[in-house]
Amino acid sequence: MKVKLIFDPHPVLRQRAAVVPLPLSKEDETILLALMKYVKQSQNKEYAEKHHIREGIGLAAPQVGISKRMTAISFPLEDRLVEYALVNPVILSSSVKKVALHSGEGCLSVNEDHPGYVYRSNKIMVKAFDYLQQKEIQITAYGFEAIVLQHEIDHLNGVLFYDYIAKDDPFKELTNAEII
Repeated sequence: MKVKLIFDPHPVLRQRAAVVPLPLSKEDETILLALMKYVKQSQNKEYAEKHHIREGIGLAAPQVGISKRMTAISFPLEDRLVEYALVNPVILSSSVKKVALHSGEGCLSVNEDHPGYVYRSNKIMVKAFDYLQQKEIQITAYGFEAIVLQHEIDHLNGVLFYDYIAKDDPFKELTNAEII
């Protein structure tokens, strides 16, 4: 399967994606593996330049026009590789403490710049089926990893990162938040 991104304001990006039946069908496996392949290839500078694609660390099925609850994530974090191919992820709990990226967030499906802080929970617990491990897992994530997971899960709920940016003061600093 060849991945073709769709871009805001495509209506699929604003839909709540459908739950995916388990075990995965061959079609859904193919989609999920194609999402992961795209993320990994986007991180290869030569490949990305040759194919005119931006680097990404996560990609959800709605971003390729498929309204299903699947996402692929891959990025290095400190001394490990964070890598998931998640099906039907659900946030079970989230911290009151908030965190935001100093540089703001971006998205492969959003071409326009949307400067401002995107406040998200600093700690979350997620339950999902991980295709890479072939089992139901629980992820406890903090900081940057938590931000990435929330960003991707938002895609499955029809939410884009800039929905969280305060219109009146995009760089407003909250008292219970850390800017990283």
